[in-house]
Amino acid sequence: MSGTSENFYLPSLARAAHAGHVKRCLSGLPDSQVDLDSGRMAIAFYCLGSLDLLKMVQERTSETDRESWREWIWEQQTSGIHGSGFRPSPFMTGSMSVEETRYTDYDTPHIIMTYTALLTLAILRDDFSRLDKKGILSFLKACQREDGSFSTVPGGGETDLRTLYCAFVISHLLDDWSGVSVERALSFIASCRSYEGGYGQFTHCEANGGTTYIAMAAIHLAPVTSNSLTPSEIRKTIEWAAHKQLQSGGFCGRTNKLADACYCFWIGASLKILGAGDLVDSRSLASFLASCQFKFGGIAKAPGEHSDPYHTYLSLAALSMFPPPISANDANSSSWAFDALDPLINAREETAKWARTHIAIRR
Repeated sequence: MSGTSENFYLPSLARAAHAGHVKRCLSGLPDSQVDLDSGRMAIAFYCLGSLDLLKMVQERTSETDRESWREWIWEQQTSGIHGSGFRPSPFMTGSMSVEETRYTDYDTPHIIMTYTALLTLAILRDDFSRLDKKGILSFLKACQREDGSFSTVPGGGETDLRTLYCAFVISHLLDDWSGVSVERALSFIASCRSYEGGYGQFTHCEANGGTTYIAMAAIHLAPVTSNSLTPSEIRKTIEWAAHKQLQSGGFCGRTNKLADACYCFWIGASLKILGAGDLVDSRSLASFLASCQFKFGGIAKAPGEHSDPYHTYLSLAALSMFPPPISANDANSSSWAFDALDPLINAREETAKWARTHIAIRR
């Protein structure tokens, strides 16, 4: 349980330093992380998402910067025989103008990057007037497999619960589920459930905190109630998830593993979605994340590690759901204050509202 603020001390959350870290990563990744260039769209989401959670997008970026990022994202929207979506980056084919948007078999849109592109554009308050909404529906249909799962790209690529979740969020934001077979997708989710009550990436895989969140969010996003969880299944999932918070206050992602900052979001959000957020000890959670702060900005996966945009964003997202019980009279209290987060699509509520309002297909 969260407990009270009596005799509870937390150092200040280094908001300015964390904003500086993700702003530096937006400007360019260090040489040691050049292998992440193929996922630049996701990195942009974690960086701008962190600024959004900190409510520093306007403060830390210029309108020129924001317009440049919007244009870069739109340059990654591409269309072809399988419909439309967003590429991870131009790492395969170099720059592509907005007018030259046809893709080849080697440069298809990517379902996870399409999800992150839509949320990043919402953070940047784009009006989505250039979005090929009907094309995205065709793209989703091309990615779904016979077993209900989704591949990252049409006709191939990785397939696990992550891609299914992205397809569900995209359909939810479009307010149009005609691009997916919901029943087959929900059956695939059920096949990923483990004996422990959590969910693996694929059928017969070990339960993992990230994919358990994805399963819970997808089931609650689905526009149908069949294949939903039974009361006993919900209890078992809650029990599995609640036991992943360790004595340190952090969460581990699998049974008998060490705590990792990212799972404070993945498992914390799972409990939140299931109506069991009160089982999270928000005081010890904040203490663990405070210890993961890197001295030069950003939040690391564990104390003593180097920070990165991924763990920074997910740590701030966890704190948005589970703010620590600090007295308003505490000098550090304002540094730990966040707006509410929408756990189903993983965005600040104000940003989630913008996305739903501007992305939905108007009939």
